[in-house]
Amino acid sequence: MKKIHVISIILFIVFADQLLKYYVKTNFELNSIQTVFNSWFHLYFVENPGMAYGWKFGGNWGKVVLTTFRLFAVVFGIFYLGKLIREKYHSGFIICASLIFAGALGNLIDSCFYGLIFDKGMIFNSQFNDYTGYEGLAKLSGKGYSSFLHGNVVDMLYFPVIRGHFPNWVPGWGGQDFEFFRPIFNIADAAISGGVISIIVFQKRFLKEKELPVSEVTHQNNDSI
Repeated sequence: MKKIHVISIILFIVFADQLLKYYVKTNFELNSIQTVFNSWFHLYFVENPGMAYGWKFGGNWGKVVLTTFRLFAVVFGIFYLGKLIREKYHSGFIICASLIFAGALGNLIDSCFYGLIFDKGMIFNSQFNDYTGYEGLAKLSGKGYSSFLHGNVVDMLYFPVIRGHFPNWVPGWGGQDFEFFRPIFNIADAAISGGVISIIVFQKRFLKEKELPVSEVTHQNNDSI
């Protein structure tokens, strides 16, 4: 697989991810929701100061740790993708690795720069030991709501495909509401998850053997005759 194909995949994912994030960030109020298709697909604007699908820990220090980890992961990903291409790994494996890299890069952009370029965003409140929301629409501004590495990731994709109630006889959750799929995520999260799941499902096919140049394949075939 050629470098231009990998770069094209990464640029497409990052551009689509950032375009949708910018649209939602500047046109939706925090925690507002808009139905796209019936009752199973919504754009639900939330800000995530932590990891994928809303997981978070450690307040401000945890935020810096996560963003720094993402930064190192992206730098490592550049060299790792180069290695996969040079050593001619399976195209499917390279595509999956490209999706994971693109997703990490997309969320890294939010974490590093959104606090600098938008005037509104969730800010950690030490008094409540949690992040507090804001009112109104955010817009691009020379004075951001936070500093470098302290931006929040924008999430919006919400698919509550199934909603209902647990029967009263279910231990622990009897009578409570349930919802599938509950997490709110973004295109970058979907790219990471899709890449990881595909590698797990197709790992035997992807890692069985590296792609060989045509000349080497021909030589091996001749040797086997």
